[in-house]
Amino acid sequence: MFAVIKTGGKQYRVTADDQFEIERIQGEAGDKIELAEVLMVGTKIGTPFVDGAKVTLEIVEQTRGKKVISFKKRRRQNSKRTRGHRQNLTKVRVANIAGA
Repeated sequence: MFAVIKTGGKQYRVTADDQFEIERIQGEAGDKIELAEVLMVGTKIGTPFVDGAKVTLEIVEQTRGKKVISFKKRRRQNSKRTRGHRQNLTKVRVANIAGA
């Protein structure tokens, strides 16, 4: 069975024991988190969320993404700017999908 969850402004299609990275969630490695924002479980579609459905995630580690360089240059103005950004991420594993 699969589910579609919403977290960090993004949607993810997950199945049991999947590991993936999402935007930072507070917690330590080994903590369990329940998400109630489940958009779809199997063939049941929510409006906008499925009532009573929960997905339990286990935090594997807190990490950071690859560095993204933003470089802006204005030609013939002797003006340039470089900025870098690394997104804080949480690597999680799907422990359980409880559909209603």
